Amino acid sequence: MWPIRELYSAGLLVYAIAALAGLSAYLRKTHAAWVASWLCYASLTGAALEFFASVGALATGAEFNWSLPSGIPFLHYGVRLDPLSAFFNLTLSLLGACVAVYSVGYLKHGVAHRRPGLFCCFFNLMLLALTLVFTASNVVFFLIAWELVVVTSYFLVVTDHESEETREGGMLYMLMSRAGTGLMFVGFLLLATAAGSMEFQALHGSGEKLSPGVGAAAFLLLFFGFGVKAGIIPLHIWLPAAHPVAPSNVSALMSGIVIKTGIYGMARVFFDFYGNTPVWAGMLVLVAGVVSALLGVLYALMEHDLKRLLAYHSIENIGIILMGFGSAMLFRSFGHPQLAALALVAGLFHTLNHGVFKCLLFLGAGSVLQGAGTRNMEEMGGLIRRMPWTALFFLIGAIAISGLPPLNGFVSEWFTYQGLLAGFGATPTLTRMAFPIAGALLALTAALAAACFVKAFGITFLALPRSENAESAIESPISMQIGMAGLAATCVALGLGATWFIPVFAPITQNAFGVQISGQLVAGNGLLLTAGSLHNGSVSPLVLAIALLGLAGVPLAMWFVLGRKSPRTIGPTWDCGLPGLTAANEYTATAFSKPLRMIFGALFRPRREIQAEFDVSPYYPKAIRFASEIQPTFETHIYEPLRVGILAIAARMRKIQTGSIHAYLAYIFVTLILLLIFGVRE
Repeated sequence: MWPIRELYSAGLLVYAIAALAGLSAYLRKTHAAWVASWLCYASLTGAALEFFASVGALATGAEFNWSLPSGIPFLHYGVRLDPLSAFFNLTLSLLGACVAVYSVGYLKHGVAHRRPGLFCCFFNLMLLALTLVFTASNVVFFLIAWELVVVTSYFLVVTDHESEETREGGMLYMLMSRAGTGLMFVGFLLLATAAGSMEFQALHGSGEKLSPGVGAAAFLLLFFGFGVKAGIIPLHIWLPAAHPVAPSNVSALMSGIVIKTGIYGMARVFFDFYGNTPVWAGMLVLVAGVVSALLGVLYALMEHDLKRLLAYHSIENIGIILMGFGSAMLFRSFGHPQLAALALVAGLFHTLNHGVFKCLLFLGAGSVLQGAGTRNMEEMGGLIRRMPWTALFFLIGAIAISGLPPLNGFVSEWFTYQGLLAGFGATPTLTRMAFPIAGALLALTAALAAACFVKAFGITFLALPRSENAESAIESPISMQIGMAGLAATCVALGLGATWFIPVFAPITQNAFGVQISGQLVAGNGLLLTAGSLHNGSVSPLVLAIALLGLAGVPLAMWFVLGRKSPRTIGPTWDCGLPGLTAANEYTATAFSKPLRMIFGALFRPRREIQAEFDVSPYYPKAIRFASEIQPTFETHIYEPLRVGILAIAARMRKIQTGSIHAYLAYIFVTLILLLIFGVRE
């Protein structure tokens, strides 16, 4: 029997003690850097304890509940580690452990090294709060933990608070989070009214107890409330603002797991609180996923800031997850629990996979930023020679996020394709048309993602350095390399060993749909992944990996047999007749993305400006400056008018705040009269 309760409690205790130690180190200002390193190892210890607790919960398939009264009505500190909570806590602990190791070296450089004790305090508090979000068993405690995540992540984002860009990004994140929490609060109240309790177990199936109108309102409030944190379009604007300005280890956790709190909330609502959902709800989630995936990758392609590019790709992958969730909801509505389980497995597996490879990519971007001193890809280049290990790990993450075999991103996207393909023949009327359209757009999204990471890796690591900083870049410390290596190895393990990992989802699909499909998704003595049966399609990541290695060995064998003794001549690279190749001859990030910027010009609304400086004659410019930008569509057409409208309303409301005590007494008197009138009527 796994000591799950003890492991879980010990993990929380380690996080809490490390947070207090970090605060103490900050206040005393003694040996802060040395203490910060040990606090990172404490974070690693807490994550390891939570990892084994989650593995034990998933292995047994049972639920574990703990409760501690608070003395406050409607609130008790209740924890419930069911299969869904254990899965997300497993993801959190895996990413937290790797980021903790990475942070040992990272905290010695950059803005975080100024106040490492305070940074470690908030870092451990965030890990503690995230653990409680995934395991809270009642609405009030869940919202308290949720707010603690918002506050701690805000302070981590604004670590470099001297920068105006950082302050603006942190404030936008806080404002959007406040709006999302408000929507969630009202939605939870509607469900709790029907259930008569704030407990998650009592809320099971409570959505069906509401009238159609109220049930739809609760669903929409919770979907968009959690959607703010997940970053679905058009609620995504905080991601590209907050992720780039945060320390890179914080960006990794925020993209890898903090935005997954929104996905966890949706999974809990869609497949627990609602026993069944109307067709329109599943279609809404599917469409939101398609739009977020496609627009996320299109905006990522236009970015030259490496961390903003990765932030937009988080939106894309959240869209892919929602495509799996939406498909599962539609299949359940039409009475296909097996297909619903397949789609849910696809969405949850991609949740884990995205957390792993996106965390890896952000850590790689942090190493690049530390080594080259810039986030602008136009000032990078040639880093593979100076940062070979970072380049290797970033390449593994790029292959995984592009959905290429045999890594983990390919497996979860393959399951998503299979669910979408099955939807055409399993759903009636016009609903069936949504599945092939979504599948086609997912294929387009995957192709654009591959193109985007050809740009990201090629412009950053290949060719010649484009700046002095890139030319003098140095490899990251060994602890940072170990953190990235752990995530890279996980990408490979989850891809090649997917058939061994699939049974983890059995208890989750059992609770959601009453079926365990994991046994039907594995065939061929554990070598094949299937879409429910061999007739519906199958693939083997391990066999694909062996085949790719075999193909790679063919040229090597041919060279060994035929070309080893052939004469060779080494000469300079062809330079088009110029004196020699320089960074000016290289492909730029702007040039790489220009064809797509022209194709999707209606969306991007590109604007360019060319300025030439002349010395003597206008026919012989001595310098030409080129600037190009795209219009932020959602910010321009949705949020800017909303901001202007809110400020206008606030300016008018200011008139009632005259500063006169007599006016305020009059307001109170009128309010009391109205309350008495309506109270008597009731």
